[in-house]
Amino acid sequence: MSEATGQITTETKKVFICGSALKGQPDHQNLQSATFVKPAKTRPLYRLHAAENGWHPAIYTVAEGGISIPGEVYELTIAQYDYLLANEPPHMYPGDVVLEDGEVLTAMLYPRELVEKYQWLDISDLGGWAAYKASLT
Repeated sequence: MSEATGQITTETKKVFICGSALKGQPDHQNLQSATFVKPAKTRPLYRLHAAENGWHPAIYTVAEGGISIPGEVYELTIAQYDYLLANEPPHMYPGDVVLEDGEVLTAMLYPRELVEKYQWLDISDLGGWAAYKASLT
């Protein structure tokens, strides 16, 4: 409750989702009842890999040779955001991404060093995580 107004305040956070929590993907339930805001794409500043033998996406920023990653924007309560973070795979961390329209949102990134160490498959040119997963069936 805000002391200044006496009203209950509900803080929320907008998050860019571009992996296994997308609509139709197996971890979508990790968003709980978060509000879908819009489909979106990043600016072409990132690379996308299939980490842990395709278990989850690995996204990181690059200085050149980046692609635009398709995804979805959700508005989460802080409790939903904390739940999402608690259910992310090891090594994933929240970081900023820039959308096509210039909006900066939080997304789950992955250390580039680990991608390079394990030489996980670069799926940047396959049209995003959902397209990659669909190509496997």
